[in-house]
Amino acid sequence: MQIIAAIDLIDGKCVRLIQGDYKRKKIYNKDPLDVAFLLEDHGISRLHLVDLDGAKKGKVIHWKVLEKIAKFTHLIIDFGGGIHTDEDVRIVFENGGCMATVGSIAVKDPFLFKKWIHIYGSEKILLGVDVRDNKIAVNGWTKLYEIPFWDFLKEKKSHGVRKIFCTDIYKDGNLSGPSFSLYEEILKRFPDIEFIASGGVRNIEDLKKLDDLGCHGVIIGKAIYENKISLSELRDWKEDK
Repeated sequence: MQIIAAIDLIDGKCVRLIQGDYKRKKIYNKDPLDVAFLLEDHGISRLHLVDLDGAKKGKVIHWKVLEKIAKFTHLIIDFGGGIHTDEDVRIVFENGGCMATVGSIAVKDPFLFKKWIHIYGSEKILLGVDVRDNKIAVNGWTKLYEIPFWDFLKEKKSHGVRKIFCTDIYKDGNLSGPSFSLYEEILKRFPDIEFIASGGVRNIEDLKKLDDLGCHGVIIGKAIYENKISLSELRDWKEDK
């Protein structure tokens, strides 16, 4: 199982939200590049970089942060938040993104999303599905859609999606444990998907359980920044596997 560290951006700073609430943010570092260096120094190779300002405004805002991290580190970066147009996707890939993380457009404009998969390939498009009360949330988790969750995943798989991460918004930023039952059901229904767990990770035991479920990867954010899981622990766990 791949360890993927998260850096969320507001005003160019490294932050974390609680349950996607922009009013409940905490700034952890003013320079995301410093965080990226620290992660790489401890053996992290994958980065989930989220433009929260972009997600709210509906266009990529912090592409210069992506450019800087891609230039000065060897991290494999998936970048999301505000990817709504062909131009947004182009900006992500031209500035060092290895994958474009798309959520809102997959819901609001499925034909455009399907086009991106066709143009760039399934390896370059990561579908982000954010769920609250079994409803799919978009636009930085500010709007809910009455779309059946399982039908949505089935449709996207038929369009060629091969990489998916899913966040239970109620779990995100709470350090209350991942949505194990939800992830188990996703993996059962879609065994050939590269599924990434996201939200609620609090300790190494959670990682072990997600690994046992068969998750392809896990995104970790607040647990690292709050020292619930040290980067040394993560490195040791990876080396022991």
